Amino acid sequence: MKMDKMLKQVQKMQAQLSLAQEELGAEIVEASSGGGMVTVRANGRGDVVSISISKDVVDPDDVEMLEDLVLSAVKESVRLSREMAEKRMGGLTGGLNIPGLF
Repeated sequence: MKMDKMLKQVQKMQAQLSLAQEELGAEIVEASSGGGMVTVRANGRGDVVSISISKDVVDPDDVEMLEDLVLSAVKESVRLSREMAEKRMGGLTGGLNIPGLF
């Protein structure tokens, strides 16, 4: 009898997690570097969905600076995305760390 109840709870949690993962795909975080010269948007799954670069920061003689700005903004957007996913999913899993979930 207890097994049936536990199985139903697990199925309910799986459905909630699946819905939350789907919703995270639609949520967007944004990070910028260089005072807003480079902006990166990522969804809640950690996928980078857009990168905007101001023309003012494009200098053919200093490509390295632009690369650093892009890398910095990408890293921050992915960090924000993971943070958002962990908060959302952590509430559903009761703080359990389930590998591969987010």
